[in-house]
Amino acid sequence: MMNMIGDRQRTVAIGRFVVPVIVGAGIVSAFQVGKAPVVMTALQDDLGVGLASASWLLSAFALVGALAAAPLGLLVGRFGAKGMALSGLLMQAVGSAIGGVSPVFDIILASRVLEGIGFLLLIVAAPTLIAAATRDGGREKAMALWATFMPVGICLVMLAAPVLGLIGWRGLWLGNAVLLGGYAVLLRGYMRAIPDADLRDDFDRRAIGDDLGWALRSGAPWILGGIFAAYTACYFAVFGFLPMLLSKGMQIGPELSGVLGAVIVLAGAAGNIVCGVMLARGYRAQRILMTAFAVMTVCSAGILIDGISVLVPFPAALIFSFAGGFIPVVVFDAAGRSAPRSALVAVIIGFAMQGNNIGLMVGPAIAGSMAEQFGWGSVGFLIAGIACVAVLLGRSLWGRMR
Repeated sequence: MMNMIGDRQRTVAIGRFVVPVIVGAGIVSAFQVGKAPVVMTALQDDLGVGLASASWLLSAFALVGALAAAPLGLLVGRFGAKGMALSGLLMQAVGSAIGGVSPVFDIILASRVLEGIGFLLLIVAAPTLIAAATRDGGREKAMALWATFMPVGICLVMLAAPVLGLIGWRGLWLGNAVLLGGYAVLLRGYMRAIPDADLRDDFDRRAIGDDLGWALRSGAPWILGGIFAAYTACYFAVFGFLPMLLSKGMQIGPELSGVLGAVIVLAGAAGNIVCGVMLARGYRAQRILMTAFAVMTVCSAGILIDGISVLVPFPAALIFSFAGGFIPVVVFDAAGRSAPRSALVAVIIGFAMQGNNIGLMVGPAIAGSMAEQFGWGSVGFLIAGIACVAVLLGRSLWGRMR
């Protein structure tokens, strides 16, 4: 009897920390996104590859996400969020280890594809785990905390730049492999606090084809994917060129612009947290979404238009990032609310992440082309147009949910 009480107490204690541990899994996974830009120059010098080839280390994640996020969401729902989350961490660990020891660039690039698949498995499984862990309340704040994983992870891995001279880029790759493997063990222990029944629902009686049919017929996955695509297209149309824009607009060097860029990224994490608090207090998600896109549109003008005071670009970028941080939280929260069963949350997140990666690929490319032909001011009109489409998609989604 005493043993049963002790086990129950341990389970409750573990349950209190399960959401932060899941968020931590997202953060160490985001390290794999941020580590490539940090080592770009060192890797080129070591392997003797050009910038065009090395840039595929960055594009591999976006390409995998654009092609595979929605199908992987179906697999997560079918085969279990717990197993897929652990598999995602382990696949990233194996990919990072292979890349760290390989002398051949093509193999390193293939290992990045493996990391990208593992990253997506974790990212689409984690919201399902969080939704199940917060059935008794606190979902909005938990989803807000989850939405911070990308900016926090990328900023933390940037701190590794000063030690690259000691460990080299291969040391960073191998260190991440060990970290991911160890974190998989930690996550496995904490996930025991989530009852399997909360994840399974009636999924065992359904086939993947049934869930794919629901996803294709339902508007929610498509709309949330479109909203996330609009957000990342707007965000990276600016942030893909932010160091250069800050250097030009504020007349500062690249070192200072890089530091300011890291601060601006963290402002997005602050926006994630604030949005979660607002949703928990009853603020309407549709109104938050509309306001966030409107603020991003206005602030983009302060960043992009030439001739504005040198004092404007940094605060404009700071507010742009802060407001943008609201949008992923709204998307993740809406995914949990629009799914008829918790097992289908991963399917919706898969569609959302597919839209996320499509926006990541398309936004900077179109922005760069427009800036080259018409000047950076024209990109502000692009952002305004995309924001209007996103607001219309939001109106459609919440109309359906009502």
